[in-house]
Amino acid sequence: MAYQKILVAIDDSEISANVIQQAAQLAKALNSQITLVQVMTLDPYLADAYLRMGQSNELIERVRSYVQENLTKAQKQFEELGQTVATQVVEGFSVHEEIIKAAQNLEVDLIIMGSHGRTGFKKFILGSVAQKVLGESHIPVLIVR
Repeated sequence: MAYQKILVAIDDSEISANVIQQAAQLAKALNSQITLVQVMTLDPYLADAYLRMGQSNELIERVRSYVQENLTKAQKQFEELGQTVATQVVEGFSVHEEIIKAAQNLEVDLIIMGSHGRTGFKKFILGSVAQKVLGESHIPVLIVR
């Protein structure tokens, strides 16, 4: 299968640099389009008025600005590697669910994302977004470490 449309999910971790490198290489080899996505996680209490009435607040706008800056930096890294990418800020309560939903909405053929490689108790307590995406997505997932 040719992966013509790829969603690359990043966060602000060091692992994202590896994700960008691998995604750029794969996209170049396959002549694929990339959409770069970062999830802006909403706190149900802080985002209540925002969700119900569209009323933002200073904290939400600061977080949105931070996420957009992170996406812009990542977009420049892709450009330095010879790839032009689209970016999208995705908002929601559950990171893995929003990544899967974005992939479905964009009709991508592949999701590329990083894994922090946690094991044992840390994995049990902190969970794994990558593991949840891998387990729940019907779209192929490439995990980069």
